Amino acid sequence: MIPLSVLDLSPILEGGDAAQALRNTLDLARHAERWGYRRYWLAEHHNMPGIASAATSIVIAHVAGGTSTIRVGAGGIMLPNHSPLAIAEQFGTLESLYPGRIDLALGRAPGSDPLTARALRRNPLADAADAFPDDVVELMGYFTAADGARLVQAVPGAGLNVPIWILGSSLFGAQIAAALGLPYAFASHFAPALMMQAMALYRAEFQPSDQLDRPYVMLGFNVIAAATDGQARLLFTSLQQAFINLRRGRPGRLPAPVEGFETRVAPAEREMLDQALSCSAIGSAETVRRGLEAFIARTAADELIVTSQIYDHAARLRSYEIAAAVQRT
Repeated sequence: MIPLSVLDLSPILEGGDAAQALRNTLDLARHAERWGYRRYWLAEHHNMPGIASAATSIVIAHVAGGTSTIRVGAGGIMLPNHSPLAIAEQFGTLESLYPGRIDLALGRAPGSDPLTARALRRNPLADAADAFPDDVVELMGYFTAADGARLVQAVPGAGLNVPIWILGSSLFGAQIAAALGLPYAFASHFAPALMMQAMALYRAEFQPSDQLDRPYVMLGFNVIAAATDGQARLLFTSLQQAFINLRRGRPGRLPAPVEGFETRVAPAEREMLDQALSCSAIGSAETVRRGLEAFIARTAADELIVTSQIYDHAARLRSYEIAAAVQRT
């Protein structure tokens, strides 16, 4: 079976706060390490009341410092918000502190709304997203060995092996990852429409590089696992509510599950949820096993990164434990 990894949005719960979310993140990471997950990624989002990982590099340090062996990284850093040098220094520092354990995945979206993107103040008069390919190349350059011809060095950073990934939910990221010979992570856990087309493009156009000699695809996948299918479907209503709130322009903290929620959803929103969250396995251990096997067979993914937006922390831990167990057997 292929490796499983964890994507943690460090959810802030209704009735909770960011401090609790970050404590839960470290606790989950320690359990994921024991259960055999390969890597633990955190994502950069801004002005989102339900996500505590905005200062992504700091949270990565928090997780890496509290674990021993699991790879820890960004899934991802939204490069239009930052200068490539600043990110090279941050991840060079992380790699220096936790050698051989740091990943850096890069995305082109701002991870926020336009007003928030402007408040981040990285050259707001220019479209930083258009510069994404050049910024990726510049960032990669900072990790090459120190060279007297390079007047600006990333310290720490130069000469360090920090694996770089490209994130995507469209064909653009697939083209960049293929051209640069980088591993590719697709956001199929919430935007699966172009998943198969993007993977085919990436694999067809991949150019080997010093980092990678063949294509490598990791796909996002929602898992909500519990003792029974019914219990899992109830837990799933937290993510469904959060997704609808986001699409309505009212993002908030992760809500508690609600009995009978699906019967209250309007047909148009029901269709939206079914499409956006189609890459999911919701149910008992056996149901999740079948869901994982079918998804892997359909996509030939090299790795899955699992996200489980569950309100109750103990239930969230149990879901990840079930997913790891069924993948091992």
